[in-house]
Amino acid sequence: MTRLRGRSPKGKRLVCHAPHGHWNTTTMISSVRLDGTTACMTIKGATNTEVFQAYVREVLVPSLRPGDIVVMDNLGSHKNEHTLALIEQVGAQVRFLPAYSPDLNPIEMMWSKVKALLRKAQARNHPDLLKAVASALRSVTPQDALGWFAACGYSFI
Repeated sequence: MTRLRGRSPKGKRLVCHAPHGHWNTTTMISSVRLDGTTACMTIKGATNTEVFQAYVREVLVPSLRPGDIVVMDNLGSHKNEHTLALIEQVGAQVRFLPAYSPDLNPIEMMWSKVKALLRKAQARNHPDLLKAVASALRSVTPQDALGWFAACGYSFI
């Protein structure tokens, strides 16, 4: 990822080198808890229902505890019956956000922080990108998460 803006001394033009050409898509799937980030997965390429089910089965469900509430947006792959059953089998509840309401989703704020750190890292190959992703996700603190949930209007905090 490349930074979108920068600063330079007054009267000087900012010069930054940004690669161009064909990009390969890397998708990050994650969750965020009150105590920070958890259950992260990256894949080469785009995601679909099968990929999301694999994420839920292999990554998210092992990190869930009975009584947890999983809040998701209305993406089609989030509403798959098998996916919902996997989450509910461990005693967690599923809640969906209202349509078109990213302002109620704390993970959007987490992605903003993570993407800013990825732009700063300037990883230009896949292994470096994976290291940068891991570092960026580790930088999410419990204080960050509490602030994001509060900013989204969650009153149980």
